[in-house]
Amino acid sequence: MVVVAGEKNVYRSIVAPSLVIIDDEDAPKISPFYRKACVAAYSHVVACVVDRTMDIIETVFLKEGGIGTSSGSDKDGDKANSGLSVRFAASAAAAGLRMLDGVRMLGPSLAKLCDMPIDDETVGTKHNSSNMSVASTLCIAIHRTTVKNTAKTLENLAKAIQEDPVNGMKHRPPDARIASVSSDVVRAIRLISPFMSAYKSVTKRRALPWDPNIGEEAGEMDSYVRFLIMRLLNSLQGKALNYTKDGEDDGGHAKSNMFMINNTFYLLQQLRAPTSRELRKDDSEHYQLDGQWFEGKVNAIFESEKGKYLAHWENINAHLTSVDSNGLEYQKNKNLLSLESGRLFKDRFKGFIEEFELMYAVHNRLSVIDPGLRRDMQTQVKKVFLVRYEKFYEKYSRFRFSKKNQQEYLKYPPKKVDSMINMMYGGENADAGE
Repeated sequence: MVVVAGEKNVYRSIVAPSLVIIDDEDAPKISPFYRKACVAAYSHVVACVVDRTMDIIETVFLKEGGIGTSSGSDKDGDKANSGLSVRFAASAAAAGLRMLDGVRMLGPSLAKLCDMPIDDETVGTKHNSSNMSVASTLCIAIHRTTVKNTAKTLENLAKAIQEDPVNGMKHRPPDARIASVSSDVVRAIRLISPFMSAYKSVTKRRALPWDPNIGEEAGEMDSYVRFLIMRLLNSLQGKALNYTKDGEDDGGHAKSNMFMINNTFYLLQQLRAPTSRELRKDDSEHYQLDGQWFEGKVNAIFESEKGKYLAHWENINAHLTSVDSNGLEYQKNKNLLSLESGRLFKDRFKGFIEEFELMYAVHNRLSVIDPGLRRDMQTQVKKVFLVRYEKFYEKYSRFRFSKKNQQEYLKYPPKKVDSMINMMYGGENADAGE
């Protein structure tokens, strides 16, 4: 488009002066045939330049932008068919909008210059739509071509998100951390957000899957971004479901919940609506996500998955039930409980140990990268059972219910449990490195 813009400068410096009729008796009279010849010559040059520019744009869209290339995964969902990833599709969509941003103004204006009417009876009639030159036709075509191909890149981006593979360490991490598709979609939204006017040029002229209206009834970029976010959430939920289908993984449901917690929290942090102080004067052309809709939708999923995840820890409380001390029986020395009475305590402490060790083995493998979210999740887990366990331990650890293995049953004092929970999700070790 730099070349096309240069053609306009050529017109202003060479052609335009010959078209101006100066009211001066001494000024040489310019023949209308000469003026028309200047426009015709300029039109011929522009036609060559625009035709070549169209070839370049088509090549960029076909080879670099992935137009006509399918996206997504194969039947097994293990790898992409074509390599048209979300990052690649996002770059292509942003490039298309950027090109359209230049073409939508230069194309029509060049078309007018190429068919500039010569108001002279001896030369012919004025310009009308029925006798447009090849150059002006190409100038209009370059705009239409760019609109068509840009629309395809926008569709490819949505399709790439929908068909992002559900398996693989990058797409579904074994420790349930943030998936690459989440960061890729955040990047995509930021790449396309500066081109609201160019996007409107597309929707005015083409019906799209997320916006079937055209003309003035066509939607703004908000409808497209919402569509991308919904595709992303569907993709994440599909990946989360696959954790539960892994028969060899005992903590599949916990991983599924933590995966959604990590990803929805990341989206809330990265795509939240900026405050009035954060907005800049040059942000008027930048798309700003509707904070109320976005936070309501994503936060609802975040809170729901958080509740489901914490429910896994509720199983520990089943072992922290009270013991009726009035019915306890002691052996002859009156310090050691009888076998029957001692078994009441043994079963509870043993049940807690087995349940806690099982839960810790599963959940300690999970990862929470954000330190604030990590601390919050650790605190919420403690609220589920640790306060209750502290009271249980303090009350019943005083009883001597085992002659030989008392310390084995009491090997997890509350402070140790608290410290172990602080180590979960990459806890204190990660905090020390921050």
